[in-house]
Amino acid sequence: MSALTEFYGEIAACQRCILSQARKNTVPGEGPEDAEIMFIGEGPGFHEDQQGRPFVGSAGHFLEELLEDIGLRREEVYICNVIKCRPPGNRDPLPEEIEACKPYLDRQIELISPRMIVTLGRFSTEQYFPGAKISHIHGQPRKVGGIIYYPMYHPAAALHQPKWRQVVREDMSKIPQVLAEADRIAEMELPQDAEQLSLF
Repeated sequence: MSALTEFYGEIAACQRCILSQARKNTVPGEGPEDAEIMFIGEGPGFHEDQQGRPFVGSAGHFLEELLEDIGLRREEVYICNVIKCRPPGNRDPLPEEIEACKPYLDRQIELISPRMIVTLGRFSTEQYFPGAKISHIHGQPRKVGGIIYYPMYHPAAALHQPKWRQVVREDMSKIPQVLAEADRIAEMELPQDAEQLSLF
């Protein structure tokens, strides 16, 4: 059994927060163990909870389209969420739920060891750029600990508000170039508080 499969079993048995009580399935994530790019969304929705797979609803179809635009297939990237169980009624995840799931997300990053992490939406972006507004930093790569963090709007936001659709497409279209120039991106510290956000 691979380390990732074993890890999924751990998540399936998780009772760390209230979300474990109402879920149908945990949604750990999917993709190759050696994926170069990792996409981190917010949390599972109805379809994800039913199937135990991330990004299988309309936002997932749009993400697949976006990947296709840059010559990638879903099977070539790793896709997961900040939280692994669906919040009731698709509400926003609560801070304690995000906190309960954080060790899982950290472990996933450790196991996959991606070159680039694309954060989709504000809850995912907040994990790596605390206090920063996604409207200010989307599409701007930052390298920390050898990994490029690349914040983007969530594909669902583009579906709900067509004005973001083009922005999301443009940010996605830069990914191959960002990866090609990875060595030239300067290392920086992740901001610890809002005062350091003048970096952005």
